[in-house]
Amino acid sequence: MKLEGVHHVTCITGDATANVEFYAGELGLRMVKKTVNQDDPTVYHLFYADERGSAGADITFFEYPGASKGRAGDGMVHTVAFRVGSEESLEFWRTRVGGKLDARSLLFEDPEGLTLQLVVDDSGEPPLTADAPDVPEEHRIRGFAGVRAYAAAPERSDALLRALGFEEGWVARGGRRSGFYIYDAPPEARGLQAGGTVHHVAWASEPDEHEAWRERVIEGGGQPTPVIDRFYFKSIYFREPSGVLFEIATIGPGFTADEPFETLGETLSLPPNYEQYREQVEKILTPLPNPRAARRA
Repeated sequence: MKLEGVHHVTCITGDATANVEFYAGELGLRMVKKTVNQDDPTVYHLFYADERGSAGADITFFEYPGASKGRAGDGMVHTVAFRVGSEESLEFWRTRVGGKLDARSLLFEDPEGLTLQLVVDDSGEPPLTADAPDVPEEHRIRGFAGVRAYAAAPERSDALLRALGFEEGWVARGGRRSGFYIYDAPPEARGLQAGGTVHHVAWASEPDEHEAWRERVIEGGGQPTPVIDRFYFKSIYFREPSGVLFEIATIGPGFTADEPFETLGETLSLPPNYEQYREQVEKILTPLPNPRAARRA
């Protein structure tokens, strides 16, 4: 039983419209699900991924309209890293989004200050790419490489990460995919979770393993939630000792559980228990651009 790298990374935005324009527009990802936070249905939950909405390529955002700009601090993920195909791809993206080239990687920020990194992919794993007409196929983003977090005393997390099967370094490596989890020394300023910060990082598991993963978390000293059915996948949540909120999420059933593949993300999807509130929810949420529909037009 092994974790299959990063499943998804969930972040916070204060401006869903600008968020769509950047992630589906500038970065060329596919918006594969437009839904609500299942713990607060007045809040958007937007999902961007590869063409198929695969685990391993899925960056997501809760929208709190007008949220102030946050900052990453001790116990928070501060950088989300994606893979690209080559050093030429790094130069393509530097020209498109700016940033700083450094040792086979590019560092840049999204419009709200979230630090993103593109790294040259030497994993040998299948690329997870989205169809984007203005991004050449060879330069398209290929899924997650991993995340970096701030921790003042990262050794506190050793026992739990080992219990979860992370390799030294730390790397979650399954039979299909892998993802790194790297600690850096934190800044002096205290973190502030708001716009442009990471809410949690999810690691991918095979279906029907969650009770076994709960036992692993407990063995490592963690305190996991019960298994929660998120409709598109099942999850458990817990904080690792350095402070970062972890989720373990199943690969599947996936985003086609309630809408066809061809039009993923183009209309508001609501979990069955919220469908009765659709009229009220649609009045609250900000109207958003529809990138794929606009392209077809």
